Amino acid sequence: MITRRLLLTTALATALPFTAQADQPLKVVTTFSILGDMVDVIGGDAIELTSLVGRDGDAHVYSPSPQDAKAVSEADVLIINGLEFEGWLERLTEAASFDGKLVVATDGIEAIAYDDHAEEKHDDHDHAENDHDHDHGEHKHDDHAHDDHAHDDHGHDEHAHDDHDHSKEKHDDHAGHDDHAGHNHGAFDPHAWQSVENAMIYVDNIANGLAQADPDNASDYFTNRAAYMAELEALQTEITGTMAALPADRRTVVTSHDAFGYFEQSYGLRFEAPVGLSTESEASAGDVAKLITQIRDQGIAAVFVETITDNRLMEQIANETGAVIGGVLYSDALSGEDGPAPTYLDMMRYNAATIAGALGS
Repeated sequence: MITRRLLLTTALATALPFTAQADQPLKVVTTFSILGDMVDVIGGDAIELTSLVGRDGDAHVYSPSPQDAKAVSEADVLIINGLEFEGWLERLTEAASFDGKLVVATDGIEAIAYDDHAEEKHDDHDHAENDHDHDHGEHKHDDHAHDDHAHDDHGHDEHAHDDHDHSKEKHDDHAGHDDHAGHNHGAFDPHAWQSVENAMIYVDNIANGLAQADPDNASDYFTNRAAYMAELEALQTEITGTMAALPADRRTVVTSHDAFGYFEQSYGLRFEAPVGLSTESEASAGDVAKLITQIRDQGIAAVFVETITDNRLMEQIANETGAVIGGVLYSDALSGEDGPAPTYLDMMRYNAATIAGALGS
């Protein structure tokens, strides 16, 4: 005999798994630690986060593990940098048979074209500071145009999904990152997070992507986004002021690899490096010789090493030029939890302070 109690018990037993599933956090995978920190801030307790390339890890030379493929295969959302930063991504997603939502954090970024960036780096070094001042004025003009777009996007949560679509269309004009998968570098500099203004676009894309994948928690994602955006805006003002205070003749930064083009563009410095956009590249003897000559001719007092690179070349350059090692910069990865750059905000603040401390003294 089928009793009312049995029917009720059966109904509850059938319903419980679906309820439990709905209460499970959204499984999100990011490709590297800087992006993972941003996603963690926006996602909060509503997501279960995995970052493939961990703290102090180099995404340029990363090789996915079977565990990484498993994490991607189980992910509801995969959030990547894009601009060909993750050269291993296509192989990984194919191996993992990933069929979740893909979010490209750089959608809408005004990307720096690699060829233009490289050509600019080989301009007449004797006139570097004058060239920089001229370029900086042009960059500021571009920044104002970007600001109009950025503040429009950031000011209206209710239009967030439309903004994301608009950003994606804008990025599509110059993206095509899969078309260059066989190159050592892509068509564009991928290190866009080195500008706080770009980080605001990252945050918009992340919040929109999570909200689309998990509408039930959308309001929480956008609340977190708004709070984070306020912190980013304050940081942008802080770094701009710190960099503006540097003397005009002490605004050239020499680093291990060419990862700071967006920092250069946003904050009015000039960055030089013996190695290109990827740490997989090798410095040529000619490039090193030119850089040594430039350091001597311009009286550059300090060079900087990076956490993800072999620093022997920079130490050699410092020894040959008399420059000092001005400090360690974080380019492509956060520090450990106990280090000076455990979050994106900390990383940008630390890099700015390190540069200012070495060049401003």
